[in-house]
Amino acid sequence: MTILVTGATGNIGRQVVEQLAKRGADVRALVRDPSKTSFPAGVSVVQGDFLDVDSLRKAMSGVSTLFLLNAVVPDEFTQALIALNVARSAGIERIVYLSVIHADVYVNVPHFAGKFGVERMIEQMDFKATILRPAYFIQNDLTVEDVITGYGTYPMPIGPKGLAMIDARDIAEIAALELLRRERSKEPLAFERINLVGPQTLTGTDIAAIWSDVLARPISYSGDNTEGFEQNLKQFLPAWMAYDMRLMGERFLTDGMLPETGDVERLTALLGRPLRPYRDFASALAASV
Repeated sequence: MTILVTGATGNIGRQVVEQLAKRGADVRALVRDPSKTSFPAGVSVVQGDFLDVDSLRKAMSGVSTLFLLNAVVPDEFTQALIALNVARSAGIERIVYLSVIHADVYVNVPHFAGKFGVERMIEQMDFKATILRPAYFIQNDLTVEDVITGYGTYPMPIGPKGLAMIDARDIAEIAALELLRRERSKEPLAFERINLVGPQTLTGTDIAAIWSDVLARPISYSGDNTEGFEQNLKQFLPAWMAYDMRLMGERFLTDGMLPETGDVERLTALLGRPLRPYRDFASALAASV
């Protein structure tokens, strides 16, 4: 019985592979270039690509449970649909899909809308699946470390509603636990969605205050200018992605990313420990500066 992990070279996928291997699972990692990968002993590596159907068929042969993770790319939706059709043809019923929280609310944001379309396909094709819906990744803020420490400002468009930020390590561990729960069940388990959230819902000013505390100097919040956010992103991202991120930021400001009642307690029970708070991330980063 084999678990196939897609997106295995990314931050989340790699950690999912490691969590599964640590727990003794039979893991297969789908990667574009095996020569550039390094996984724990016992992990099998298969070369493939979401748009290379023959490679997907080979990768999914003999697989019982699939972890589906797609990068934010222009054809993300197409990639996911191809993967799910190949999975069904391969006889795979058990799936864990990494979506995003409020995928059904942020309807104008391209990568949110795409993920919600994938969710609907998974449900309508009657896969026995867990849809994981993570909020904002705490580790996204690694990209603005220099702005925080060098310019004394927190620039991400978090806004006043707040985001229930979650640590990427918690996401990966929860994903691994869900994969194992489905893999080891005698009968396929029912379809369900799980919000992945952190222990606190933080506003832009909350996060600036945390940085001010851990750096012992004033850090201001300057993130409500989504037009400026887009222009900054265009310096190192394609224009379409910068615009997608701007639209997401605008929904942060108007809607936030808020947990539902019981989300934090459910995840804490699943992990058997508290969720990692944003302050731990900021403190570790500040200590390394």
